[in-house]
Amino acid sequence: MKALVTGGAGFIGSHLDELLLNAGHEVVAIDDLSTGSEANIRHLFGNSRFRFVLETIANEAVMDRLISECDMVFHLAAAVGVELIVRDPVHTIETNIMGSSIVLRVANRYRRKVMLASTSEIYGKSADVPFREDGDGVMGPTTHQRWAYANSKAMDEFLALAYHKQRGLPVVICRFFNTIGPRQTGRYGMVVPRFVRQALRGEPLTVYGDGQQSRCFADVADVIEAVLKLAAHPGAVGNVYNLGNTEEITIIDLAHRVIERTGSASTIATVPYDEAYEPGFEDMRRRVPDIGRAAALIGYQPRHSLNDTLDRIIAYYRTTERL
Repeated sequence: MKALVTGGAGFIGSHLDELLLNAGHEVVAIDDLSTGSEANIRHLFGNSRFRFVLETIANEAVMDRLISECDMVFHLAAAVGVELIVRDPVHTIETNIMGSSIVLRVANRYRRKVMLASTSEIYGKSADVPFREDGDGVMGPTTHQRWAYANSKAMDEFLALAYHKQRGLPVVICRFFNTIGPRQTGRYGMVVPRFVRQALRGEPLTVYGDGQQSRCFADVADVIEAVLKLAAHPGAVGNVYNLGNTEEITIIDLAHRVIERTGSASTIATVPYDEAYEPGFEDMRRRVPDIGRAAALIGYQPRHSLNDTLDRIIAYYRTTERL
């Protein structure tokens, strides 16, 4: 198989590149490096089955050529990270909606299967935990830019499913829940790499809000393995799948866990949401996936514990000195 990975120099995309190559496939990665990094994929440049294209997915002429030459599209390119979304909502909306529109339109032109990466943000402020794929999303007002990402990804899902229903395009949608691992950057608000870097520097770990909000963190290795299985399974076409872990932890407890596992002398400092992001910022208290649908179809079951993944991330930052 020749796979096209949009956002292929990003955190998840670069790991997916590796997995595809290890499985014997050819990979073309496209990325404009707005949030991705060439450093994430530089070790792949010597592989004859790998090619990198430095370009935006908004360039339809380039996407037409790349998609026409591939067998399947793994569409991961998106504006991500709460800080980036709040700071640059125009980029978020245009990248997510217009970029996905181009990918789907061209994929339909050549009848190429698409795996669309989506997000747990789709569920918004819903309190119906654990989140099921057919559950309701509860979004905040349009005056709060924080919800631009969730709504833009919801439109991506609507459009992908519309292409499938109306035009028969084979699509599979994977909703990622707080995926973490080596190479993830804390630059745009991702909490685990931010905590790890602060702990290794001996700085206070900055917990936004009261720290009682809880999340479930999934190892990128578990997530990308499930992505490949779902992409290959004919029964997954036209459906949405939660991919995450069910091990729930509050952010304040996560901070303590990182301090413990790094052996750091760091303290913890709480920062009000209004100071961390913008006035009136809203967050969800719990974000827990129901992974039963993926488990039933492909036997999905996360293998890595949070402690295992934290240790891998800590080792990565220590060895790469990206502090």
